[in-house]
Amino acid sequence: VQLQASGGGLVQAGGSLRLSCAVSGLTFTRTGVGWFRRALGKEREAVAAIGGGGVLRDYASSVKGRFTISRDNTKNTVYLQMNSLKPEDTAVYYCAAVFGIPTLSDTRYTYWGQGTQVTVSS
Repeated sequence: VQLQASGGGLVQAGGSLRLSCAVSGLTFTRTGVGWFRRALGKEREAVAAIGGGGVLRDYASSVKGRFTISRDNTKNTVYLQMNSLKPEDTAVYYCAAVFGIPTLSDTRYTYWGQGTQVTVSS
């Protein structure tokens, strides 16, 4: 199983980025995927999660209304569209996968990808 996160970068406050998480080695339509982030000196926190069919979606309150999680099951890829970015969104973003229903708890996930750095300047 491999998860490959990409799309991070440097953006000004108020800008947008789209992260991608390509998943291989799992039956993707039955795979829940979550995005998490860890800021320097802070604990890892949940950002968003999406179920295998794309209907079940959940967001952390800190990103609700600004971030959108989606997936393309023909490409085995999950996306995180991040709009209205704030300096406090600066972190390393990770995607994680679980065979089944995802949650916003990181203990739910079996597989993790490497992170992608997002930096939001003020």
